[in-house]
Amino acid sequence: MKNNIAIELKGVSKKYILHHEKPTLVENVLKRSEREEFWALKDINLVIKKGERVGIIGPNGSGKTTLLEIISGITTPTEGKVKTSGKIVSLIELEAGFHPELTGEENISLNGLLVGMSKEDVKRRLKKIVSFADIGQFIDAPFYTYSQGMMLRLGFSIAMHADPDILLLDEGINGGDVKFQRKSVKKIDQMLNDGKTVLVVSHWLEFLAKYSKKIVWMEGARIVEIGGTNILNKYRTRMLNRRNFK
Repeated sequence: MKNNIAIELKGVSKKYILHHEKPTLVENVLKRSEREEFWALKDINLVIKKGERVGIIGPNGSGKTTLLEIISGITTPTEGKVKTSGKIVSLIELEAGFHPELTGEENISLNGLLVGMSKEDVKRRLKKIVSFADIGQFIDAPFYTYSQGMMLRLGFSIAMHADPDILLLDEGINGGDVKFQRKSVKKIDQMLNDGKTVLVVSHWLEFLAKYSKKIVWMEGARIVEIGGTNILNKYRTRMLNRRNFK
């Protein structure tokens, strides 16, 4: 049924133009600058139902992050169509939506608005966001003083408390210390129990085996296979064989 679909991609491709050297004015005018087409995604067809737990795997450069960026609307496809249903919150780039000169609390207000919360929502959830992020007195310090771990915790906390229908995570779940990982997994588990749709790009196969129901295997900008968690064993074997061959 169409009303049960959270995300649908039809024939989605994404092309970038790579400039290998800075063109001169004459080359720009004559269109002679050396350029190369790079397809980050090629002919992606994917349907994700509401409430599905989806893990996305593949070697570096296979197009996993670009896929999340297309779904979230950060970038648009060169070809194909994307349809989504519900409020999407993505945790793809840690520093996206944050201002380095603003304090943690000020950035919560700014980032909260960017992910779809109202000013009233931010005020009502502020204490819970700060508590979950666990950054202590740094909540009043400028963002540029934060470590990568603190940035991760604050960004993740805002995303979790924005109450999205669809959550997109790019490797965020296996960042930070063990304590934060446990809190993150517990929070995601709660979202899954609430029927939210969650997509996670990760090399942490043990996490995906436990919490995902569907696996999307990507390589070379294309989808290799879609199926259950049994795909993880096939993928692990393939990667080990490649390393041994090298």
